[in-house]
Amino acid sequence: MRKIIVAAFTSLDGVMQAPGGPDEDPVGGFRFGGWAAPLFDEKMGASIGELFAKPFDLLLGRKTYDIFAAHWPYVEKDDPIGPLFDRINKYVATRNSAFKPTWQNSHVLGPDTIAAVKRLKSEDGPDLLTQGSTEFLKTLFEHDLVDEIHVSVFPVVLGKGKRLFGEASFPRALTLTGSSTSDSGIVMSKYARAGDVVTGSFEFETPTAAELERRRNLT
Repeated sequence: MRKIIVAAFTSLDGVMQAPGGPDEDPVGGFRFGGWAAPLFDEKMGASIGELFAKPFDLLLGRKTYDIFAAHWPYVEKDDPIGPLFDRINKYVATRNSAFKPTWQNSHVLGPDTIAAVKRLKSEDGPDLLTQGSTEFLKTLFEHDLVDEIHVSVFPVVLGKGKRLFGEASFPRALTLTGSSTSDSGIVMSKYARAGDVVTGSFEFETPTAAELERRRNLT
């Protein structure tokens, strides 16, 4: 069985829209496209290299697929990522039934995206790695299909923008399996599934009268 691994760049406040350039995704009036580029350093590059060193297929939302298909096939051939992305399978989630991908080794997931993803997960093969794909990620999180999250948090606050998690995300406990910090302050963390969310309490065993009154006044 394959794992689904989410790999994401986010700001400190969870925004992951358009990290790569000003024209990448200006939807919604987003003004800070390219926010990741000035902070990307050697250690961050090494972390990406480590992620891409293991066998994987790409699992992408349509908009991210379009961004990648307009860029990676055209990079210089001494850039290792372009030929790698050309070679591997790329699975695309799209609502457009007429969409016909032209990038080699690309496959449309079909009208029932969740069923298609579950089928891919059940097969033998390399893990399924996401990049970007904010809207598609919300669907994967909502249906509890994500096995690992590799998130690189950049030291910047962006305010408005598309975020990694939505309110419909399936509640899930996680285990931190690795963490490091780049010279520019990017915190690179890896998380794996750890079962259900466990709750506890710091409250007194016997609540005070003030606490009981506070609870009565909650709206």
